[in-house]
Amino acid sequence: MADAQVIPLHPRAQQQPDPPPEAPEQAPGWESAVAGALAFARRRLLGDYEVDEFGFDQELNDEVFLRLLRPFYDRWFRVEAVGLHHVPAGSGALVVANHSGTLPWDALMTTVALHDHHPAQRHLRMLGADLVFRLPVVGPLARKAGHTLACNPDAERLLTDGELVGVWPEGFKGIGKPFKDRYKLQRFGRGGFVSAALRTGAPIVPCAIVGAEEIYPKLGDIRPLARLLGLPYFPVTPFFPHLGPLGAVPLPSKWYIEFGEPVETAGYPQGAADDPMLVFGLADQVREIIQQTLYRLLAQRRNVFLG
Repeated sequence: MADAQVIPLHPRAQQQPDPPPEAPEQAPGWESAVAGALAFARRRLLGDYEVDEFGFDQELNDEVFLRLLRPFYDRWFRVEAVGLHHVPAGSGALVVANHSGTLPWDALMTTVALHDHHPAQRHLRMLGADLVFRLPVVGPLARKAGHTLACNPDAERLLTDGELVGVWPEGFKGIGKPFKDRYKLQRFGRGGFVSAALRTGAPIVPCAIVGAEEIYPKLGDIRPLARLLGLPYFPVTPFFPHLGPLGAVPLPSKWYIEFGEPVETAGYPQGAADDPMLVFGLADQVREIIQQTLYRLLAQRRNVFLG
């Protein structure tokens, strides 16, 4: 390519121009943030990103989903997470937690705690009910966020691959229980999560969550409407459905999430997962650990909203 021709300036044009006014200082990292956002949008448009066999889109989860959840974690619920050192940094483990709150905010806040505050920034791969994955918008988003159906084959594959798997064994019985039964653990089903841990030798990490029970105090249940909509319950709270969409805003209770010492499963003999008495016994042990931790956290709490 030929060099561009240099045209001499008119003598008046060669005079030193006045210095431009100083531009206002930009916020630190402003340019890099914009560049990062544009690069992210470009990759999404070109399909230049990866998903795993379960549909987990790590980039979308980290750059979009977690960013949307952090304001709730940091400012709305003001979550304090302790015991994160009990969660393995690089191997598979099963996090088992109590479930509450009418909507599963507790699971979402646990995800933020483990990614943002664990030294290894671990992704929690949650096991969800089949209803979640049947919903038209929620289902695909849950897959993108790394979650999968609550079944033993999927749980075992994730644990074998060294993933951190989250399970809430109370299911809809936990999040849909009335306010008068708050912090009283429901049954843990048949203990399927224990058999998955036994078959893979993964430790079980008990997790107790205080604060979620107060975000939507459930006072009643419109069962005919729930059956019509195909839902496990249709809650009535002090603000929903009376205030419409505003009633879906969670109350800003103060949250505590505590991860307990792992219950090891690697020492059990082969075939232990097929022993129903052993499975039920371990499930009850984990349930009792969580229940006692809840009682202790509640005894230390002075105010629902101030902590």
